Amino acid sequence: MNKSSSNSIVLTSYNIHKGMSPLNRQVVTQKIGEALRQANPDILCLQEVQGQNLKRMVKYNEYPNQSQHEWFGEYLNLDHSYGKNSEYDNGHHGNAVLSRHPLDPKHNVNITVNKLEQRGVLHCEVHPAGWERPIVVLCAHLNLLEHDRRKQYDAIAKYVNDSDLIDEDTPLVLAGDFNDWKKVSCQKLADELNMTEAFMEYHDRLLPTFPAKLPVLSLDRIYVRNVQVKQAWVHKGKPWSKLSDHLPISAELAELP
Repeated sequence: MNKSSSNSIVLTSYNIHKGMSPLNRQVVTQKIGEALRQANPDILCLQEVQGQNLKRMVKYNEYPNQSQHEWFGEYLNLDHSYGKNSEYDNGHHGNAVLSRHPLDPKHNVNITVNKLEQRGVLHCEVHPAGWERPIVVLCAHLNLLEHDRRKQYDAIAKYVNDSDLIDEDTPLVLAGDFNDWKKVSCQKLADELNMTEAFMEYHDRLLPTFPAKLPVLSLDRIYVRNVQVKQAWVHKGKPWSKLSDHLPISAELAELP
């Protein structure tokens, strides 16, 4: 997809499965990098980004010896920020935001509600070239259980509504892996924050993104406020179907006139 106007930007959200193939048999970080280079987004919201994994560094020669957000940043020539969510003996992982426009990291919001799933929302600010105002980018990864997600929706809504850094007129994007596979709460957070989901706006429906090889579940979302959705699409087929267990999603966004 090509951008249709000079001041529009493409934002891509992607759960990269820690740079491993869907069944964890191969390191695919390099291939993901190559695919993302071809996709050429302006802003990347990544989930399951491996900050460190000592076991895999020892086991696989091709496993990067640096944090994946740093590796992708260098490979794609993008500014980058990382929010560590889950820490364990051999390393840690979390969310990352990368941008070809000036990137200002703000905060990593802890939305963990149980010990088994440590989750967060990474808050950054990006100032696209030609835009009058910066855009607030929130990169999120939510829990598997609906009961937990309800608590996380409330936590995200409270953070956004109470934040001194996000006013009602600020261009805002909330993107990531929402794990809302039954689609029972896809509008809850949007309604609380007066946001619109990009695929609902452009296609009037959510599109499947999981599992990547034969997608049937719509787990990934791009919510927006105070921006125009010009296009929204899922990156289908090869090479994406052989990389992560999720497919990436993208939206072309523009400032409101």
